[in-house]
Formats: sequence, C-alpha cells, structure tokens
Amino acid sequence: MSVKLRTATSDDRDAIVAVFLACWRESYVGVLPSAAIDAMTNERAHDLWTRVLAADDATVLVAEHAGVVQGVTRFAPDPGGGGAVHSLYVSPMARGLGLGTLLLDAAYDALRAGGTESVALWVFAANASSIAFYRGRGWLPDGGTRTQVEFGEPELRLRRDAGGPK
Repeated sequence: MSVKLRTATSDDRDAIVAVFLACWRESYVGVLPSAAIDAMTNERAHDLWTRVLAADDATVLVAEHAGVVQGVTRFAPDPGGGGAVHSLYVSPMARGLGLGTLLLDAAYDALRAGGTESVALWVFAANASSIAFYRGRGWLPDGGTRTQVEFGEPELRLRRDAGGPK
C-alpha cells in the first residue's frame, strides 16, 4: 500500500473538501438530522476549509493513497497543556486501508512530541462506528459532553493519555 502523509497546503483544499463532503453526506446519515447534513453545502465546505488551511493555529495533514488525497486530520495543542484532534475524515472509498489509524496516530504522536500529556477529540454520540474505531485505538470517554448549536446533536469527548495503548 502506497500511502504518504504530509502537511496540507492551500492547493489541497478541493481534494480535502471532496473527502469531507463525502464523509459528511455518507457517514453522517443516521447520525445527524438530514437538515444538518443538507446545510453543509459545497460553498460552506469550501469556505470552512479555506479558513482552516489559511489559519496558523493548527496542523492539517493529508493522507495520499495512489497519489490522491483520501484522508485529512486537523490537530493542535490547547492552551491548558493538552492537545486536540479537531477533524478526522477518510474518504468512504478508502475505508479499510488504515488511513484513519495512520492519521490519528500521526496527530497523537505529533502532539505528544510537543509535550502534551493528554489528547482529546469530540465525536457525535450517535456515531457508533466512529466511537468503536476510536475506542479500539485507546481513546476513551472522559465524561465530557456537549451539543453545538450548529448541529444540535450530542457529542462525547474521548481522550487518550500519554502511555495509553496504541
């Protein structure tokens, strides 16, 4: 398997948006209300990822398989000394190739190398397959919950501490 992880550039925006929207429109069916899925228009997704790629407050990595961007993650240290994985998306066409694990591990390892002791991420509470994916890689619920107004669906915070299983 030929996979390359690298830092994303603004030239990757369209490919990242394609992965993001494929996940949003396929993976979130049954997880988010259809109105929330429909609200993520092509324009909104382009605006979102244009802002993300222009910001300097987080790292964005892409996974290329056979020369095509098939996955993306965004992560950053937080002011409290921990770290956060803000996004992890893998194209539905590339599932099962291990790209999600590679991206998640790269984000965790980079944050740990920067001195964080604990890294957190948020996942929709109804997204059982993603929760199982994270749990299988040592990410456990820490009791944190939220519901963002934008999506209106409960989320769980998962955390992986230094030295946890990989």
